[in-house]
Amino acid sequence: MRIAVAEDSGIFRQALVTLLTTVGIEVVVSASSGEELIARIADDPPDVAIIDLHMPPTYTNEGVTAARHLMQRHPGIGVLVLSAYNETPQAMELFRGQPRGVGYLLKDHVTDVSTLRAALERVRGGEVVIDPDVVNRLVDARHREDELARLSDREREVLSLMAEGYSNAGIGKRLYLSSRTVEDHVRAIFTKLKITSVGGPPGPQDSNKRVLAVLSWLRAIDAR
Repeated sequence: MRIAVAEDSGIFRQALVTLLTTVGIEVVVSASSGEELIARIADDPPDVAIIDLHMPPTYTNEGVTAARHLMQRHPGIGVLVLSAYNETPQAMELFRGQPRGVGYLLKDHVTDVSTLRAALERVRGGEVVIDPDVVNRLVDARHREDELARLSDREREVLSLMAEGYSNAGIGKRLYLSSRTVEDHVRAIFTKLKITSVGGPPGPQDSNKRVLAVLSWLRAIDAR
């Protein structure tokens, strides 16, 4: 896997590069800004670009801007945005539209190399990855909403894992539930939240459609 990194902190950038190389991941570009990253990979795109959310010149949303530029210019690249803080508006902007191969993780979690590598592999494969803490904040902030109040505690757990991109099988393993039980919970969640589930047999993009369905619901609640 070939990775490009954009991070304005030299110390964190070097630590990230070292972490990746120790597990056999090739870092082909190490940049200090989104603009530098975009210029250096223009003719030779990597498999995945890791981008810091806050970079020069304004330290606001440069990471999201760079990520969306890459997603439009090089649709085959996976993009993983890192943030030191749980900023849900930035996360929602990143996932605007019909994203594919994009993720948002908190920096506190990238020190776990297995978590980081799994996220990179998933966005490289076209999946959507959302940090569990971001999911929890989105969900917890809406516990008083009538729609969410209809969900049981177990259904909230399943919803959180769905939004992270887990398949029914993955949810079953995490929560020690049978496939039939998970299917029942997913069906109940979609019914209670008035989300139209995706019909037909599961395919490579099934997990993305499930995440996008959840994100669509979150956006609808956020717009009230």
